[in-house]
Amino acid sequence: MNKIIQGDCLEELKKLPDNSVDSIVTDPPYELGFMGKSWDSTGIANNVELWKECLRVLKPGGHLLAFSGTRTYHRMASAIEDAGFEVRDMIEWVYGSGFPKSRNIGLDIDKRNGITKNRGKAFVVAGQSGQKDKDTGGDLVPGSNTMGAYVAKNEWSGWGTALKPAHEPICMARKPLAEKTVAENVLKYGTGGINIDESRVDYNGEIPNIGGRANHTRGDGYGFKELGENIEANTQGRFPANLIHDNSEEVRECFPETGKSTGGRIGNKGSALNMMGQDYEAGDPGYGDSGNASRFFKSIIYQAKASKNERNKGCEGLEEKQYSHDGREKEIENPYQRNKSVATNNHPTVKPIALMEYLIKMVTPKGGIVLDPFAGSGSTLVSAKENGYQYIGIERESEYINIINARLNN
Repeated sequence: MNKIIQGDCLEELKKLPDNSVDSIVTDPPYELGFMGKSWDSTGIANNVELWKECLRVLKPGGHLLAFSGTRTYHRMASAIEDAGFEVRDMIEWVYGSGFPKSRNIGLDIDKRNGITKNRGKAFVVAGQSGQKDKDTGGDLVPGSNTMGAYVAKNEWSGWGTALKPAHEPICMARKPLAEKTVAENVLKYGTGGINIDESRVDYNGEIPNIGGRANHTRGDGYGFKELGENIEANTQGRFPANLIHDNSEEVRECFPETGKSTGGRIGNKGSALNMMGQDYEAGDPGYGDSGNASRFFKSIIYQAKASKNERNKGCEGLEEKQYSHDGREKEIENPYQRNKSVATNNHPTVKPIALMEYLIKMVTPKGGIVLDPFAGSGSTLVSAKENGYQYIGIERESEYINIINARLNN
């Protein structure tokens, strides 16, 4: 079943049979015109007809996971819902290595006034004598070092146009069930549920001693606890949440350090429900371990984008090209210039394989078919292949088809 199809995704999707794929895991264009790329400003990610085709080819109960940008997520999610999907959740991919893509307004005003930046060390006035600051009316002396004057005169020093990106939303949607219950749908089609155990959060050490006793008969997702029965931690890990992070220092600093969690000590006379979905008698210990609270969420120790070694693996025979980290359109000849790199995989938004692997396992039955209608550099397909899933990838750009093939054939 493994296929790589070059062509327009909307047209190619129409050629696929109804109810033929188990999941869709994809990173569509964010519709921002990133780096001046034509494929990032077509509006396709917000096209209801596209998502209707995705709905059609998915099996009943099949899940869609689609990345988006913070500025345009609402439009994509609305289109997905309008196509007939049930929007089930939004997963946050949080990282500490985002690169700010902001205009320096103070510098722009400087340039407007004939002041240029000299290697980041000083500002010098260019042009003829007798120039006046267009905003303040003050004299500008050609050739003079105006670093101090620039900061003092320009009231917009330090102003910009955008924040540093630190997260990307992932829309989790599901095709409506064809059977009356999730259980019946799963038995008939193999789709409808989320693989909780494959998505659990590792303890990264000793399994915590939760302790505690059930106050009343209650399901914990894996059976029922009778009144007074001891509750133990699931040995496979903590219950997954709708947040994934890169375990960077910047992200960990957002979470507090905790001692032994006391989730079961809340409430009056009754019980409390802890983060693992279990009941405790008031006063009983909670999670039984301590550390940074980021431990409750899945971490994939990676940068926001794939590392240079990972992105180029298998592409050694392809032509080296430059790619930009900061969204500049202009070609830069010096590969050592700031924010420019040389790579044989020059796709600007390569997702980490470990991240795509985690998402595929969450929503795809073992050996199932994963569809990526925006295959890009092929991270979804590589992850599927390496973990025993079948895949179908659709990509419009021929240069990216070559990259996909090289990575898959590695």
